[in-house]
Amino acid sequence: MKWTRIPVGPIQANAYLLTAEDGSCVIVDPGAEGAALVRHIEARQLTPLAVLLTHAHFDHIGGIPDVLARWEIPVYVHKNETEWLPDPALNGSLYFGSSIAVRCAPISLQGPLPLTIGPFAFDVRETPGHSPGSVSYYCPAAQIVFSGDALFAGSIGRTDLPGGDHHQLLKSIHNQLLTLPEETVVLSGHGPETTIGAEMDTNPFLHGFS
Repeated sequence: MKWTRIPVGPIQANAYLLTAEDGSCVIVDPGAEGAALVRHIEARQLTPLAVLLTHAHFDHIGGIPDVLARWEIPVYVHKNETEWLPDPALNGSLYFGSSIAVRCAPISLQGPLPLTIGPFAFDVRETPGHSPGSVSYYCPAAQIVFSGDALFAGSIGRTDLPGGDHHQLLKSIHNQLLTLPEETVVLSGHGPETTIGAEMDTNPFLHGFS
């Protein structure tokens, strides 16, 4: 399996494609520039199977309408944020000068669970704190975790937005992410990739938590 990071939109949120040898793929956090993302997938002759959302803030969902207009595929999001998709106030776009409303019937996720989509097998881990419905998707076969805005290279997600909780975020990171193998590549919602081991050793926000 191979992954591709595609920064999109004015905030440069990371959309990702995870592809298998058979040409199928899953799309993680198509946050903006949906038409360009569709063209990229078509140019590579890939077959999308699903959209996985780490959370439902506007900068991670804005490209969904273009994707769903091209392919009838399911959208997965934690149950705590299903209502955020069509609501600009909840998904935050209203407060950043836009009005993003994604109207679809998503598949709700709740609790830690395995998720298999075609050739892709994920361990879905609840990682709230940045937002109440944040989840991370760990793919053992590819040795990667899509951490959304929970954990970044050298930093952690902001918790000053509605539903944010700093202590809860640190607890999520320590219990759900730092327990992964140290060689696991962390694919964050913004910025470059890192590894669990690197963040354990050098991330200043993770020291002294109890």
